[in-house]
Amino acid sequence: MADTRNAGRPLSPHLQIYRGGLTMLMSIVHRITGVALYAGTLLLVWWLTAAATSDQYFDFVQAVFGSWIGKLVLFGFTWALIHHTLGGIRHLVWDVGHGFNLKDVEMGAKLTLAASIILTLILWAIALGVS
Repeated sequence: MADTRNAGRPLSPHLQIYRGGLTMLMSIVHRITGVALYAGTLLLVWWLTAAATSDQYFDFVQAVFGSWIGKLVLFGFTWALIHHTLGGIRHLVWDVGHGFNLKDVEMGAKLTLAASIILTLILWAIALGVS
């Protein structure tokens, strides 16, 4: 039987061949924020359940979310939501056939990252200013 392992076929690309870049990182972060949104939705369900259960339980959940660690988790959830949404918009632009050249792809990745950070900070500044 002939040895077909090296039959002149190219090796399948893997992480040791690819040069990591911003677009690769943004793809990974988009998936991670999707998972984070799932976990954050469970926190939203917990909060709504507490609101429907009793005043004491709702006050407990509010205290958890109002603690420094709760606010940190909510800040992360807010950033994940905004970042994932902006990444989805970027993919929608690609789906209609725009922004495929390398310069546009890199610029879209940079804008998504910068805008998600800026919008999160603005949203939290407004929220903290109101309360």
